[in-house]
Amino acid sequence: MVCDAADPEQIAALAQAAHEAYGPVDLAVNSAALPAMGMIADAPLKRVRASLDVNYIGHVCFVREMAAVMRDGGAITLISTAAASQPTAGFFPYACAKAATDALVRYAALEYGPRGIRVNSILPGPIDTPLAAALFANPQVEAVMNREIPMGRVGRPEDFARAVMAMYAMTYLTGVNLPVSGGMHLMRPPRVDDMAAAGAAV
Repeated sequence: MVCDAADPEQIAALAQAAHEAYGPVDLAVNSAALPAMGMIADAPLKRVRASLDVNYIGHVCFVREMAAVMRDGGAITLISTAAASQPTAGFFPYACAKAATDALVRYAALEYGPRGIRVNSILPGPIDTPLAAALFANPQVEAVMNREIPMGRVGRPEDFARAVMAMYAMTYLTGVNLPVSGGMHLMRPPRVDDMAAAGAAV
């Protein structure tokens, strides 16, 4: 079903629809994101608020509504970003909202722990998805990224799907913000000038 990830009523409807169709929820994953870009000096506040609506407040509503229809012992996983802990120029509206989501994970782990519900987040590095197709169409851009990833390649969707399922299987893990970046968290994100030199629009 279609769900606006920033709309509390639609998020509640999604949770209820899942419960009605399948019974108590076992695992809920929120991978929605709004990659709002900008610098602190000039990013329009409208863009900052839109980023908060999807990348933080939407996650608050998602945790609340999914926990309400979840069986005890279930799990909630939120998809965050490596930029939340590795500052990258121009990412502040997106990264700061996701950093708030990482704090939400820790609070939710405390609140829902007595029910055995585990709440964690994944911090992905660069992902080669259709949404990023224009970026990765330039092999020089991907090469710049690969230099900062010890495993030598950007992530693929299946890398993160496996991480979600691995965390679900870890029944004593909660309140964790897990980097899934091929080791990029040990290096640094690509610099804006490196990306520009490779031909990326920054």
